[in-house]
Amino acid sequence: MPQANVYNQTGEKVSTIELDANIFGLKPNRGLISQAVETILANRRVAIAHTKTRGDVRGGGKKPWKQKGTGRARHGSIRSPIWKGGGVTHGPKSIRNFSKKMNIQAKRQALRMVLSEKAAHDQLAIINDLTLAQPKTKILAGTLARLPKKKTTLIVTPKTDQALVRSSRNIPGVAIIRADSLNVYDLLRHQQLLILEPALAKISSTYAK
Repeated sequence: MPQANVYNQTGEKVSTIELDANIFGLKPNRGLISQAVETILANRRVAIAHTKTRGDVRGGGKKPWKQKGTGRARHGSIRSPIWKGGGVTHGPKSIRNFSKKMNIQAKRQALRMVLSEKAAHDQLAIINDLTLAQPKTKILAGTLARLPKKKTTLIVTPKTDQALVRSSRNIPGVAIIRADSLNVYDLLRHQQLLILEPALAKISSTYAK
């Protein structure tokens, strides 16, 4: 049975808790995890690059010179792709759709596998309470400094906590996420996972099979 240490707000270890083996005790499938990450990144991608074809560029309706007799190459429009200021051939369009679909059960399975990896490699800890009366970066930074330290930390809350979110903004490498918004990409981007105890119950109910 996977386990995790439980800490209080002062950073003191108070107990050990057993984790749900169906969520925190799985073997990883690298291919499935990779597919989940690719899907998330593809769905976040926005098509910004956009070019105009010769039909989109303004002007060029008149033939620049007559077909014969000038000695110059024949042309029908100054907006041809071979002209400066002309249209672009086979250029990118902003109407492109990069989104990908992934079965929800497969996404949840990948998430459970990453959570299991965190638990297996001692990169997961539980905090029984992390209540801030008002946004105070100094208080949150002090609490995190007394906990098992990693370069980057993801704090999981049961619901949106504005005081906690605002307190974490100026702390490098620290991010806040709700339990029902967990995703594989954000979990992998952070070395340490800190879960508030109420959020742990929500994870179990949301992502259980």
